[in-house]
Amino acid sequence: MPPTDARADTATVPGTDLGISTTASQSSGTDGEDTLDLRLPEEFIALCAEVETADPAAHGAVAHAIGLRNPSEGTEGTALPNPAVQPNTAVPADVDDRPTSGFSPNSYAPPGDDLLDRVADWGPTHTPAGTFHLLPVHIERDLPLITRWMNDPAVAEFWELAGPQALTEDHLRAQLTGDGRSVLCLGVLDGTPMSYWEIYRADLDPLARHYPARPHDTGIHLLIGNATDRGRGRGGTLLRAVADLVLDKRSACARIVAEPDIRNTSSVAAFLGAGFRFSAEVDLPGKRAALMVRDRSLRDLL
Repeated sequence: MPPTDARADTATVPGTDLGISTTASQSSGTDGEDTLDLRLPEEFIALCAEVETADPAAHGAVAHAIGLRNPSEGTEGTALPNPAVQPNTAVPADVDDRPTSGFSPNSYAPPGDDLLDRVADWGPTHTPAGTFHLLPVHIERDLPLITRWMNDPAVAEFWELAGPQALTEDHLRAQLTGDGRSVLCLGVLDGTPMSYWEIYRADLDPLARHYPARPHDTGIHLLIGNATDRGRGRGGTLLRAVADLVLDKRSACARIVAEPDIRNTSSVAAFLGAGFRFSAEVDLPGKRAALMVRDRSLRDLL
């Protein structure tokens, strides 16, 4: 965007209710730098003097609030904020990848805040396949199991994390040490870990660059760990159960999204069976994906 046109004429700013009059002008000896001359009314200075006599500490607070270098300096010591020193209002580096459209800044919370409404406390849910529970991942306990799953050829084709344990560990730690926009879980069915899940804030994820994201959109990644649990309809059953959990526990979330590889027809079918609708094909880094959406408003219809 081209810079704003800097005009050389003097602009007078209307006074406030306190009678403070300010004048903004451009000095001929500067390169377009604005200076500001602040004049305090005599009545206000007299009031400050009265406060100083009655309560020196209160006078110091008033002087600081209006920008006096020293309470005893009066108007000659009036100090204005240095225009070269601006408040630090930069967006944290870890959210620089948020989109310029489809994103509400109000949906961002500082690191340390829970961005997914305490997944660890969601508790078990009953499904046609059995009692299911999302259990947050602990590296020391779960890394060997997840690494084994990632090295299953059917999983590795789409997750692309086959290899030494360190490769899977790097993938997990990158999210576990983040700001909470992604929560990693084991899917435990009737007491047995059988799947791996990533529940994430899609509106704060790079995915939001590729579709019209809304605040609090929640994303899901899933893999079924053991071959014996695949091809039995369990994927769709558990996806529906987890989507229902998200909608029950995250009142601000109106949509759940997923982006399986368009070639992964069994995954796409599982999402369709879980009440998701096909929204679009999107080109993501490394894959062409099917954007799948489950809407709160259609929850009881699909």
